Amino acid sequence: MSALPTAFRRIPLAHRGLHDVARARPENSRAGLSAAIAAGYGIEIDLQLSRDGQAMVFHDYDLARLTPEKGPIRQRDAADLAQIPLLGGDEGIPSLSEILALVAGRVPLLIELKDQHGQMGETCGTLETAAAAALAQYKGPVAVMSFNPHMVARMAEIAPDTPRGIVTCAYTSEDWPLLNAQTRARLRDIPDYCATASSFVSHDIDDLDAPRLDALRTLGAAILCWTVRSPEAEASARLRADNITFEGYLPSRPA
Repeated sequence: MSALPTAFRRIPLAHRGLHDVARARPENSRAGLSAAIAAGYGIEIDLQLSRDGQAMVFHDYDLARLTPEKGPIRQRDAADLAQIPLLGGDEGIPSLSEILALVAGRVPLLIELKDQHGQMGETCGTLETAAAAALAQYKGPVAVMSFNPHMVARMAEIAPDTPRGIVTCAYTSEDWPLLNAQTRARLRDIPDYCATASSFVSHDIDDLDAPRLDALRTLGAAILCWTVRSPEAEASARLRADNITFEGYLPSRPA
């Protein structure tokens, strides 16, 4: 197990950067990440895969919500994606390598690899390989995570020195209608924490009283949570979690 750097327990993490389209800072944009760095916050970002096997910093599977284009991000090459403007800003979709160069170890960087097949099963490993290659020479506090434990296990194999964790939640049928009930029940119990040699989980704020989190804490797991949207929610979350991923307000920063 590669230990999670202590900065991830101390410094609040800006969800998809310090995004605010009213200030020309879209989600997962260079502008949003630069604002988080300037404000002294850590950063959480998302990875999707381009058609030509590049790790791109983008949350959704489809381009429609965040850009003027439509269709799956996986059907575009990285060079094409770089030219597609993010709505509310003046920049294209960045690659992970670009973002690593921008952050340059100045703040903790939490990277979520998005499940690529929709059922939390085995993957071809292309996104994991691309992420590991980009991270190979990175210096600074960084960690990777995924809802899909197979992706976390793959990262343990190919990037064993990079701290890793599992994104977790209650897996309700309302929130996960396309995921079969058997898979939801299994993932709800976070059974892969030890097998993936994880050092943390990032759990849904609405399910922080789950008994399984207490058991993981006794194993030394850091408990992060998502997504906190107010000081009141933060105060409640911190009774159970070591740190928060936030958006929509500015939490206090450690001295």
